[in-house]
Amino acid sequence: MSHSEQPLQGTENSFSETAKAEQHSAQASASSTPLAGASRRAVVAGTVGLGVGVAATLGTQTALQSAQKSQPKDEAQPPLIGQRVPFFGSRQAGIETPAPTYASFVAVDLNNGIDKDGLERLLRILTDDAAHLTEGKTPVVDQEPELAQVAASLTVTLGFGERIFEIAGVKKPSWLQPLPAFEKIDQLQQQWNDGDLLLQFCADDRLTLAHAQRMLLKDVRSFGRVRWVQEGFRRAYGSEKPGQTMRNLFGQLDGTVNPTTEAGTMNEYVWGEADSLTPWEDGGTSVIIRRIHMNLDTWDQADRPAREDAVGRKLSNGAPLTGTNEHDVADLSATNELGFNVIAPYAHIRRASAQKPEEHILRRGYNYDMPVSDASGFSEHGQTSGGVSNSGLIFASYQADPVKQFVPIQRRLAELDMLNTWTVPIGSAVFAIPGGCQPGGFIGEKLFA
Repeated sequence: MSHSEQPLQGTENSFSETAKAEQHSAQASASSTPLAGASRRAVVAGTVGLGVGVAATLGTQTALQSAQKSQPKDEAQPPLIGQRVPFFGSRQAGIETPAPTYASFVAVDLNNGIDKDGLERLLRILTDDAAHLTEGKTPVVDQEPELAQVAASLTVTLGFGERIFEIAGVKKPSWLQPLPAFEKIDQLQQQWNDGDLLLQFCADDRLTLAHAQRMLLKDVRSFGRVRWVQEGFRRAYGSEKPGQTMRNLFGQLDGTVNPTTEAGTMNEYVWGEADSLTPWEDGGTSVIIRRIHMNLDTWDQADRPAREDAVGRKLSNGAPLTGTNEHDVADLSATNELGFNVIAPYAHIRRASAQKPEEHILRRGYNYDMPVSDASGFSEHGQTSGGVSNSGLIFASYQADPVKQFVPIQRRLAELDMLNTWTVPIGSAVFAIPGGCQPGGFIGEKLFA
């Protein structure tokens, strides 16, 4: 979508957008493919070395997984009406926060001609409305105030593309640019790429999320236009024990080896406190959003052993093929009676294993399942359309430095990951996540200091 396109015009209950901006500003100031039965050995033979530096990172890998071994507590979950996530703080909510059921990622392209003052005004308005909504309160000029009353763990997180830094006249983080091309696997579609401003909405109630998204997009429309919207879901609130690893539409547990707050690894790898990492600003991080099409038709052709072989984990509970429980550390050196690696050279968890200490990311993905009309037939390998499903994963990855942390992992996966047989990346975007703010401040305020 071109930056030069003009936004739709409209009024909100007799308030002009200009009047609303002034009212927000005044408030802010005042508040200072193997087929069924196929053998994996027929697909790939031999072994792949673990690479230089793996041994040095095994201790870190063990620490990450050992910290997760405690099982979720079997306790009743409280009603959603009282569930609120604090908006204000040194870091934005919606990252370290436990992932709720629904998410919507919205990329906005700002209008040509918007200046630094206009950008600041927009960020103040968005901050004020987001703070109200996450507290279950009514924002200014909300014509449906009843819809704001159930916060349902709503979080709103803002991210900045390259153009935000250009408008603000400040230097961007060195890593803030499109990811390098992964030519063996990418089939990127422009409709899912890039963007100037990211609005990330997460909540346990779909109506709450829809209302919050509508309110903030009304704020945006005098400043820019929506580039893309990606909506995703997980299991419903209360259907699983708190802390359960999500399942994707392949039926796999997705996100087992994640940094944790309890082990301190969240601070190291997401917020940049590890020795080899530096946060781009205090309380800041980054997010990479990869839209990954999953071919469920060809996945149906693979039997259960082939599926587990491809990922290196058991489908039942996510345990590595060398272990018993989900958070057991995978033994990448284990071999079977024939001398083959138990976890194959092309298995997803082997390819994604850290080769350097900093190669850890926070996976916070969501499933998508788009409506399909006039559907019939079968989607073949490598196709991103056809068949009766248009499904996949919104892979949201948070890390302090995408170049040091995400890119090396993705290169190994692009080179040799058996899951590539059934998946195709069709969208990619990178955003800098600024730090949080205190009451009276606004998200992104450090760009204007």
